[in-house]
Amino acid sequence: MKTILKRYMWFTSCILCALILSSCEDFLDRQEDEALTFDKIWKTKATTKQYWLNSMSFLPNDADDFNYSPWVGASDEGSVTYNRDTRWINFGSWNASAVPYEKMTFYYRGIRECNIFMQNADKCLENDPTLEKAELEMWKAQSRFARAYYYFLMMRIYGPVFLIGDELLDFTASTEALYRQRNTWDECLQYVVSEMENCINNPAIKDSWESDTEKGLATKGACQAVISRLKLYAARDLFNGCRLYANMKNPDGSNLFPATNDPQKWLEAANAAKVLIDNPMYKLYRSGDGSNPYENYYGITQALWNDELIWTTGYKGRYTLGVHTAPTGLSGTAYGGVGPTQQQVDAYAMDNGRYPINGYQKDGTPIIDETSGYSADEFMKSTWTYPAWGGDKNGYNIEAPNMYKNREPRFYVTVFFSDGYWKHGNAKTKCSFAKGANSNKSHDYPKAGYLLNRFYDHTSNSVSGSWGNITFPTFRLGEMYLNFIEATLECKKRGVSLPSGYEEKAMELWDDLRDRSGLEGIKTVYPEATTEKLIELCRQERRIELAFENHRYFDTRTWMIAEDVDGGPMYGMDTLFPGTGDTAPAGYWKRVVFETRVFNSNHYLYPFTQRELDRNKLLVQNYGW
Repeated sequence: MKTILKRYMWFTSCILCALILSSCEDFLDRQEDEALTFDKIWKTKATTKQYWLNSMSFLPNDADDFNYSPWVGASDEGSVTYNRDTRWINFGSWNASAVPYEKMTFYYRGIRECNIFMQNADKCLENDPTLEKAELEMWKAQSRFARAYYYFLMMRIYGPVFLIGDELLDFTASTEALYRQRNTWDECLQYVVSEMENCINNPAIKDSWESDTEKGLATKGACQAVISRLKLYAARDLFNGCRLYANMKNPDGSNLFPATNDPQKWLEAANAAKVLIDNPMYKLYRSGDGSNPYENYYGITQALWNDELIWTTGYKGRYTLGVHTAPTGLSGTAYGGVGPTQQQVDAYAMDNGRYPINGYQKDGTPIIDETSGYSADEFMKSTWTYPAWGGDKNGYNIEAPNMYKNREPRFYVTVFFSDGYWKHGNAKTKCSFAKGANSNKSHDYPKAGYLLNRFYDHTSNSVSGSWGNITFPTFRLGEMYLNFIEATLECKKRGVSLPSGYEEKAMELWDDLRDRSGLEGIKTVYPEATTEKLIELCRQERRIELAFENHRYFDTRTWMIAEDVDGGPMYGMDTLFPGTGDTAPAGYWKRVVFETRVFNSNHYLYPFTQRELDRNKLLVQNYGW
């Protein structure tokens, strides 16, 4: 939500504060009777609006939360050096009594606040003539979107949860009366989709923002984007006949998860994405005449409110994003410790569009595609031109290993490596991540030897306290392209009949996405690719295009490849090798294991907390916990 929502997040009156405090208990907790203060809320437009804003305040802030949540640091995409409790996931030290980033209770509070608001807000029309019905209907519709979105956020980490619907739980009832079993996955899926469709059909939800104060509110496109992503997850292996969950049953004998795979769900996913692809409101972002692939890709997060954005969690300052990714070699405030793993670095294509690394030997040595142009002597240094982007008018020469030479534009926008120059405003600072060098003097350094480049505003100078702003791409058209491409290819693989033109459209979209970043079409680069190979390449395209936008964590899990890629050794450069100044010594340039992670089969979904298990005897714990 736009920052205007934060301004009214908490009530100013003592009466309203008391209500908030009483409603912030867990959704199964008993609460005091709120009737004495409750009616006062709906007397005025101001307090009614404040309650609406409170119901919306549980929406996540992707720009500020990106290194506190596990979504970056608990997949093979990235590393977060700070001692967050989410690191428990990486080391397998979590359980039902120690759940990192536990949000279930938080989101049920939000659901309850939405229900209270939607069921009582009409009272204000009778009490305050300054409130217009159209404005109130918009508030109610936005709360309905938020309520469904809170369920979506829980489903992606827990699987099926409890559907409360419009119910306001009677907290004066006995604990036993509040027992309830989980709804099934299909019930949860149908509920969220139907709620989002209700919002789409509600005239109070608009097609687009009509004023600056509305920016950040959900549109019809935002509702459809949630449907698209959720249906894509529902088609993938984790939620579509997964063997781990196939026999999980509720106390009444109902299957919590689909017991068998339904390939038709891929067609549903393709259709859901195509709705947005066909919407002329959204366009892939291109800078100027679109001829600069670096500015095209960087602009997705640099150009505020651009036409590729379907929904963003709001217009935010970049301080949190920037301060945790800026190298400590800069003077001023910088805690640079969030960045890609070597596996993520290896995933990027060469500038000819081919992917250079096909896999790894047991010792971590890369298996190189000789036709890609990637040098087998990957650590040999040479002088080459680093491309211009991020406000630079011209490229500049650097001396750096061949590993980073002649890579695709999205690589340079996303990955910052030792001996490179970090641009900040009109200045550049050369940085080294060797131990004791200018950007590795304390615990704040990237363990893999790489920093995340693309969320920092390189046109501003953080050294002087200027961090810039961002509209974080929570949902964007590029994702919808990839959703459609994946679903279409999976339909073809599984023999699902596709509507006329779907396969051709998928390849056209893929070519458009790659062209935006200066690459040739996938079938031009891989002319002999089978459907299976194209699915593999689509997954790699998704990994690169959507890097660090909170996708990889959920993709590896819903594809059920996390046991292979998110566990075991994570590689980077040797950031423990001693160095000084701003140039990494020769000993730094080698592949080393910076962290060995644990991913077991029960880690695909979160556990319910022991507290909830103790209080709700009908609650079935997720597999393996």
